[in-house]
Amino acid sequence: MTINIIGIGLDGISGLNESVRKIVERATLLVGSDRHLRYFPNHSAETIVLGDVIEIIAEIRQHLDIPNSCIVVLASGDPLFFGLGRLLVAHFPAENLRFYPHLSCVQLAFSRIKIPWQDAKIISVHGRSMDNLVQALQEGVEKIAVLTDHNHTPRAIASLLLALDLPTKYQFWVCENVGSQDERVQQWSIDKLQQEIFAPLNLVVLLRQSRIANQPVDLTNLPFLGIPDNYFLSYDDHPGLMTKREVRVLILTELSLQPEQVIWDIGAGTGSVSVEIARLFSNSIVYAVEKTAAGTSLIEENCRRFQVNNVVSIHGHAPEILYHLRPPHRIFIGGSSGQLRKILGACGMRMLPGGVIVLGFTTVENLHNALSWVEDRKKSDHSWNYRLLQVHLSRSMPIANLTRFTPLNPVTIMVISRKS
Repeated sequence: MTINIIGIGLDGISGLNESVRKIVERATLLVGSDRHLRYFPNHSAETIVLGDVIEIIAEIRQHLDIPNSCIVVLASGDPLFFGLGRLLVAHFPAENLRFYPHLSCVQLAFSRIKIPWQDAKIISVHGRSMDNLVQALQEGVEKIAVLTDHNHTPRAIASLLLALDLPTKYQFWVCENVGSQDERVQQWSIDKLQQEIFAPLNLVVLLRQSRIANQPVDLTNLPFLGIPDNYFLSYDDHPGLMTKREVRVLILTELSLQPEQVIWDIGAGTGSVSVEIARLFSNSIVYAVEKTAAGTSLIEENCRRFQVNNVVSIHGHAPEILYHLRPPHRIFIGGSSGQLRKILGACGMRMLPGGVIVLGFTTVENLHNALSWVEDRKKSDHSWNYRLLQVHLSRSMPIANLTRFTPLNPVTIMVISRKS
């Protein structure tokens, strides 16, 4: 006996081809949601409204033993796409199942927006948490389709975007009643979206926007210390590769900065630490050392955006490039590419008396290498010293109508000093 699982869209019966309609007409058992069953108000079959899945599966099993029965299960769109189909596959042999998929809402939504979607990430928050969506946004995934529910609404997703304070911007599309006569597919600004009421059947499409180079930032209301992450241009494919605002402030504190100093920012990435220092001390010189051309370009673009002219962007590999720079009063090492001990050796040789080196670690191995390097120095020179600060920070995050804390990656800050 076969269970026919038929996908149906918001266009109802008119969206079914003739052969599929005939299967529905022959049904002796019709299973579906209230909305699906309303498409067939005069059907003579026994009907079961979707509710407790275990009970429904048990009833379907009973009908499998009835001679000449025709079982039809109605599902939205493609039944095997975040739908009822996956549960039926888990409870019935494959030879008992036959699928007749309709167009999925995601397929329809991207066709309306006129964007290819073979590389899109599809995330369902329907009855699920938004953890996968948070991860995708933090990774800067280019195209995201979000299947919503009555708690995880477009408004809730917009609030999540604001709370994440991402360096990457997204176009925000809401696709309502896709495939029906009253469908609405529209791009929204987050401000306007917060005041809008959307149809219960909707999905959200998020499209990552390309960064805009050479665009200055309005500095009028910008904090002088602790610039929000989303003001910085970042890597399109890895927007999370930036020293986060809260950690950045602690690093700036531990550097014990003074006016008219020379500072090295090694492994400068996007230049967020360099820009903060340059804004705080306009009469200091910051050498932002970055090995990648993309990173060097980002540093220069961010300096233009924040209108700082005392950062010297250096495209080169540490430690070799460090021997060509002016001796520093302060050093921050944000990245070392496996050359940490050699970089520390160059810093120890070139650093001016009374200097300070600050490092930020996310791995135990790099912390061990740095500790080993300092201990080796102390054996022959007791003027070297260090201290550690381990940082565990969490940001509040809206989850539907509630709030929870989401942790940032733990960071160990090491401060190495040498008495003058």
